[in-house]
This record gives sequence, structure tokens and C-alpha cells, in this order.
Amino acid sequence: MNTKVAVLGAGSWGTALSKVLLENGHQVNLWSRNQTQVDEINEHHTNQSYLPNSTLPENLKATTDLKLVVEAADVIVFVVPTKAIRDLAKQVNDVTVSPKLIIHASKGLEQVSHKRISTILEEEISFANRTAVVALSGPSHAEEVMAEDLTTITAACEDEQSARTVQTLFLNDYFRVYTNQDIIGVEIGAALKNIIAVGAGAIAGMGFGDNAKAALVTRGLAEITRLGVAMGAEPLTFMGLSGVGDLIVTCTSPHSRNWRAGNLLGKGQQVETILKEMGMVVEGISTTKAAYELAQEYKIDMPITEAIYKVVYSDAEVKYVILNLMQREGKSE
Repeated sequence: MNTKVAVLGAGSWGTALSKVLLENGHQVNLWSRNQTQVDEINEHHTNQSYLPNSTLPENLKATTDLKLVVEAADVIVFVVPTKAIRDLAKQVNDVTVSPKLIIHASKGLEQVSHKRISTILEEEISFANRTAVVALSGPSHAEEVMAEDLTTITAACEDEQSARTVQTLFLNDYFRVYTNQDIIGVEIGAALKNIIAVGAGAIAGMGFGDNAKAALVTRGLAEITRLGVAMGAEPLTFMGLSGVGDLIVTCTSPHSRNWRAGNLLGKGQQVETILKEMGMVVEGISTTKAAYELAQEYKIDMPITEAIYKVVYSDAEVKYVILNLMQREGKSE
């Protein structure tokens, strides 16, 4: 199958997914707003800002012309930060001339509205311009996908056939894709694990070891599941790749920008300084606010999320927040 795919977003993950699609025999156009980045990809076959140790396929073509790539595509893959999704979706809708299969590989919740990414895409891309919206998510570092390390993720959509179409697009010897019809659970797991990853980085930055890490990941999964189920997700989804799988990989690796941001928080740096120095979007920071507000709305107990919220948005000291977590009243598991 030779499919024309527009990948919107030339960060590390968008670039890695483009490589997978090209190797699977599809025609790929990679879109970026940044002309300098586009020129680098086309002329030098590198993307140094995001994947400094990788050489890109010579047949990967990049452009800043959104209309060009959208009109030519059968499938559109959104791989931009959550805060950019709505505006970009509006632009895509304006230049779309035929129904497209829409995929997103972003992980977050919209600020203020707290909406999932698939909901935003469905609101902004008219029914006449899309066949379905599929979420692509799971434990996956772009750097490792570029190196063709074994990776497994999930394609989620209420329409099982659409999820299978995405599975077929990406599936190969090192990149395995499962399907799931619980798109709510997949998107909630993908978004909220970034919060726990910030916490995991923080406790590492403070010098705590594996016991603390295991406790944080386990109890973090419990509160992610509580909120997800309240929002309509299936509990077992959080035991899968987009739940515990993504949580493990994001909470245990310096590849994760959320872990790295948390690590610097644990070492005493301020949020503003961290974000400026990293130069990339850290979804866990903004998602913490959305999840904290959702927990209040649904009356769900999320102590780890609340603790990280206090550090990020109320200037609480990490060591005191951690101490308060440990001194909470005893409960059954």
C-alpha cells in the first residue's frame, strides 16, 4: 500500500514517524513553520535541534507550504504541541478539499477547556473533511525509533477499521502497533503520564532512589486511572501500552523532556528557567494545571498531581511537598 501522508510538525516525534512511514513505502511530506529547519532537512538530511545524532532519509521532503501537503495527502498526522492543535486544525480545515484520515500523535489536554486532542480535531475539522480521528500513542522515544529499537504503541479510535488502517500504515519489523477502541483512555493516559514523569524526575533530582520511583509510578497510575474512568475510559486501558507502558518509559528515562524538567526542579531550578533552557514544549507542565482542575471538577483524589501543581504554580518547595505526601493519613491500597 502506497499512501500519501502529510506529517504536520517536524519535532523529534514527527520526524521519527516520517521515517517509519517512508520505510514502509509511503509518500511523506513533512510540514514545519520554520523555513530554516525545512532547509536543513532537505539539504543536509538532519534535524539537529531535535535529533542531533540522527541522519534522516534522503527522500524525506519538508516544506512550509501547508496547503500543498494537505491537498496532496490521503492521511494527515498531527504531531505538534497541544497548544498549537486547535489553530493548526482550523488552517487544515480551510485548505482541505477531500475527506482525510486524521491521526494525532500528540499528548496533552487543552488549557481552560480541558478537552482531549481528538475532541479538538473533531470540532475544528468538519465532518465532510475527515473520515475518522485516530490517536497514536504509547511508550516511544523518538531517538530510539530513529535507531530502529523495538517499539510498540497503540492506534485508538472508536471505529475499529480506522484504527486498523493506521496499524497497517505504521507496522513493520521494529515498530509494532496494536489497536484499541477506547480513545478516551488512551488519550488520558498519554496526557497524564507526563505529570507523573515530572514528579519522577523531581525525586531523582532530589537524590531519592528506586523505592521512591516505584512508589510514585504505582500511585501515579492509580490516580490517572481514577480520573480516566470518571471521564468515561475503560479501566483496563491503563494497564496497557498507553497507560502503564507509557508511564514506565517516561518516568525512567532522561530521553523524556518531562523527566528532565522535573529533574531540574528537584535540583532547585525555577520553572521559567527550566523551560527557557530546554527550548522545547514540556507538556507535563501545562497538563498539570488541566488535570488539577479536572480533579476538582470530578471530585477525584489526585495527591501527586496536586503536589506537582503546588510546585509548578504556587512556588512550593519540592522537598516539603514530598514530605507532605508521605505524611498523609494512612489509607488502604
